[in-house]
Amino acid sequence: MTDGLVPGAGGPQATGQRSVAVGGDVGVAITGDGARVVMLPAEAVRWAREVEAPPGAGNLPGSASGVFVGREDELATLRRLLTAEGEAAVTQGSGTRAIHGLGGIGKSTLALHYAHAHRHAYTLVWWINATSTEQVVAGLAALATRLCPQWAASAGTRERAAWAILWLQWHPGWLLVFDNVEDPADLRHYLGTLPDGHHLATSRIATGWHTIAPTMPLGLLDDDTAVALLCSLAFGPDHVLTPAQRRDATALATELGHLPLALEQAGAYLFETGITLADYRVMLGQVMNAAAGGIDPERTIARIWRHTLTAIERRDPQAITLLHAMAWLAPGDIPRTLLAPLCPGPLRLGEALGALHAYNMIAFTGHQGVSVHRLVQAVLRSHRTGDSAAPRGRYEAERAVHQALPPESDTEAAHTGRWQRLIPHVMALLETTPPGHPTSSDTSATYNATAQHLFLQGRDYQTPGLRKAVLAHNARALGDTHPETLTSRHNLAHAYREAGDLERAIPLFETTLAQRVETQGDALPATLVTRNQLAVSYLEAGDLERAIPLFETTLAQQVRTLGDTHPDTLTTRHSLAHAYREAGDLERAIPLFETTLTQSEQTQGDTHSHTLITRNQLAASYVEAGDLERAIPLFETTLAQQVRTLGDTHPDTLTTRHNLAHAHREAGDMERAIPLFETTLAQQVRTLGDTHRHTLITRNQLAASYQRAGDLERAIPLFETTLDQQVRTLGDTHPDTLTTRHNLAYAHREAGDLERAIPLFETTLAQSERVLGKTHPHTVITRNQLAFSYREAGTAQG
Repeated sequence: MTDGLVPGAGGPQATGQRSVAVGGDVGVAITGDGARVVMLPAEAVRWAREVEAPPGAGNLPGSASGVFVGREDELATLRRLLTAEGEAAVTQGSGTRAIHGLGGIGKSTLALHYAHAHRHAYTLVWWINATSTEQVVAGLAALATRLCPQWAASAGTRERAAWAILWLQWHPGWLLVFDNVEDPADLRHYLGTLPDGHHLATSRIATGWHTIAPTMPLGLLDDDTAVALLCSLAFGPDHVLTPAQRRDATALATELGHLPLALEQAGAYLFETGITLADYRVMLGQVMNAAAGGIDPERTIARIWRHTLTAIERRDPQAITLLHAMAWLAPGDIPRTLLAPLCPGPLRLGEALGALHAYNMIAFTGHQGVSVHRLVQAVLRSHRTGDSAAPRGRYEAERAVHQALPPESDTEAAHTGRWQRLIPHVMALLETTPPGHPTSSDTSATYNATAQHLFLQGRDYQTPGLRKAVLAHNARALGDTHPETLTSRHNLAHAYREAGDLERAIPLFETTLAQRVETQGDALPATLVTRNQLAVSYLEAGDLERAIPLFETTLAQQVRTLGDTHPDTLTTRHSLAHAYREAGDLERAIPLFETTLTQSEQTQGDTHSHTLITRNQLAASYVEAGDLERAIPLFETTLAQQVRTLGDTHPDTLTTRHNLAHAHREAGDMERAIPLFETTLAQQVRTLGDTHRHTLITRNQLAASYQRAGDLERAIPLFETTLDQQVRTLGDTHPDTLTTRHNLAYAHREAGDLERAIPLFETTLAQSERVLGKTHPHTVITRNQLAFSYREAGTAQG
């Protein structure tokens, strides 16, 4: 800024783009591109110098009395940064703060609360809509109208804006809030002209500020704050949440991405309509444009982002194509390599992502990844361009994921993390499938390849959704009894069983077996594999009467048609030995396991997964036979081999670790058994889930170990929790449920609580006799324990 006359000139002059000069009886206070000069009359200049702002003057666009939570630290940071001005020439920089972030994150709300909190520290607080240079000029012109109406009423917009700048130069100590700045460069002129106050800008734009003002990216609310904001609006500030409401509120706040405006919009809608939190989640994409009481229709999430998307599309149409494709993927860590096929080259990809990043629609993550807010995705997925049009971006997302599949020959893909990064995006594609949207052949191939990879990783329990989609596609495209359809039906049944859903697995195996016998023959290898897997399912359901004969039949057929050491034959022989062991027939089980192990070592190798499983099961049989001297070293050898070849948290590794802990307990070594059970349980909860069958078995065994160690205070609650979970997930009479109920009854008896122990034993015995048979070892053990309990209670029963 130049104050006075320029030497050699006849009056005040301004040179350069957007430059400013003030001097003499005229004020030159604002210019446009090309250094336009605005001349003010002497009277207006005098008023600019003499007019004082009334106390508390301002034009803030709302009250700060509404719900405002979780931003106390940000308010303090703003105050500290805006007041930390020095004596240097860059005072306007240190006194300027730009808040940027995703639309709806609360930038304007934070600025408003700051202005209200500190308005008495300023001579004037003036709020300016700064989405364009024209609106900034209009906002300044409104300031002139407020302070000097006697002159401003007859002046034009640019003259009034020039007067306002002149007034701000004469009267220090004010705060200007530039809300929603679209181009940071638009502020450069004002910051250079007005050094004697504070400038606070809000913007969706994250880039372009480094030469304008320091920035403060505004983050999302934390979990507790987000839930508090949502529920205070939905139910009132004094409402006490029920546990179910808190769970639903936490889930909804997560779906809303902890975005303040979305939480406010949801809370108002819930309060007005009375619908449940769970129902709102179901309708999420559709209600983001709904304005309930107290919500400005122009300030709904969908409307705000629509404006942002329009601005991005004007700047780079390719960026919008990318964003719509990302709407169907997982929100975090989208590899740039996954998006590469959607752009003509790396340069265009970088430019398109840069445009999205500038508007805070995406963030960059490590390892060349991109993340997008989950609520942005929900809004984009719900947007339709026409009744017959495919959902925008869906085809591009499916194509990109399919092209990113590692080739079958790439055996290193699992180890290099390529599959690990890709799987979340495959699962997101599956979970976001629009209603009525058929799975294409390429996408079906994507789902099948992913499911097969997970199967090889011992994670088939995660694949039912993928397998179901593949089956639906094959049945539609190939027919209900085509060999590929039968294979996909078999695979789905296997996935259900691995997920612990025997009620779905068994009928599906039975259907597949009948179809294979009818169309492919009774002794075809595929038919025999399905028959074996059906027998395994019967075994897991505790139905030994159907499992053992089916294993024996299948084994005889496989020996005749495939040979004695074929992998399928070895698998069935292993399963038959396991069934014998479950039936308590160790005299047949152990020799069969030993034979199978020898054959597997010879034909498949010492560290093949099937060899290791058989070795583990043989060791478990030794435990049941009381031969711990052979069992424990065999478990230790197997565990070391599985950790090396499969990994520390592979399901097979976890099973062996569980069994080793059990063997230590049987040997009376509780110092080794309990930590090993605790480690295994923690790993199973992380990798298999809290209610997976194997997790529940380990939890039951850990409780039994606490009991064996005399720690009934930890044992009994753990038994109760496990029993409740098994009843819900496996059923009231599943063998695992019966085992835990028996153990809980025994723990109550040890605690001297026969009033609880005896009814539990009686229930378990009745169920065990009905399900397992009167002579099954588990039934006999329960009968004996009930008799002991009767004796301790002083009765003559039993």
